[in-house]
Amino acid sequence: MKGLSVSKAVTALMLAGLVLLPLYSSLSGNIFILTLFTRIVILALAAASLNLIMGYGGMMSFGHAAYLGIGGYAVGILAQEGIGSGFVQFPVALAASALFALVIGALSLRTRGVYFIMITLAFAQMAYYVASGLARYGGDDGLTVYKRSDFSGLIDLSDRVQFYYLCLACLLGVIFLIWRIVNSRFGLVVQGLRSNEQRMQAIGFPAKRYQLVCFVISGTMCGLAGALLANNTDFVSPAVMYWTRSGDLMVMVILGGMGTLFGPVMGAVVYLLLEEFLSQITEYWALIMGPLLLLIVLFGRGGIMGVLGRVGRG
Repeated sequence: MKGLSVSKAVTALMLAGLVLLPLYSSLSGNIFILTLFTRIVILALAAASLNLIMGYGGMMSFGHAAYLGIGGYAVGILAQEGIGSGFVQFPVALAASALFALVIGALSLRTRGVYFIMITLAFAQMAYYVASGLARYGGDDGLTVYKRSDFSGLIDLSDRVQFYYLCLACLLGVIFLIWRIVNSRFGLVVQGLRSNEQRMQAIGFPAKRYQLVCFVISGTMCGLAGALLANNTDFVSPAVMYWTRSGDLMVMVILGGMGTLFGPVMGAVVYLLLEEFLSQITEYWALIMGPLLLLIVLFGRGGIMGVLGRVGRG
């Protein structure tokens, strides 16, 4: 109970910091920190969506960044074609991501282990090369989004504070949805399939159907992060789909703690702040980041949330 209370206290402090960040930015005049944390919150949302299938479902997808790109390109392409309404762009982004996840899941869930990982990676790379070949929409150079999504005056995405709170609300909404899923009958079945798929099938549960639905929900959530990311950067490029971005999302989940609600959020905050800090010190920041993350994974079993739990129990 003590360990649980320590992790809860740290999580509460992190959430309070995220909520109050715009106030600090306004009082200090530090606009950059709000821009940085807007990006962190968006990628935390993407990491949380990956945690649903990887942490709770045991499905090690190495192509999750594809949904970031699909969501982003849905916004960018519609904006390029003169459709600037967020009420159109965001549903299209979610639907396109869900459809792509349905196709990938239907094929990749026929396999297991390393074969599953390689198929998800192959599909993500395919999406990357398709986007690179879209000459009408920038190709390798990417696509500039000249105007952010318009929500008919309900919210102004050009306002940094309003956009930040929209991203934070989406993150908290996704975490709440994940909490409801994993504590529902559906979620318990998915977690049971992670532990012992053969036993769950033996007692009558259609394993692939449950896993596919979970896979599609996760991809749809990540598509939402992609739509927000395109609005945040005013730009979308094939690079956002590259396999290294999927690797970054996996590191965030593992660093924070797989199978925990707020672990991916904490992992995203720590990982991206470390990246920003080290990149300011040296251009060879990756040489420092790599061994540091390796040490954390080797000696911090269960990620940051696991360490907090052990510290509390100690």
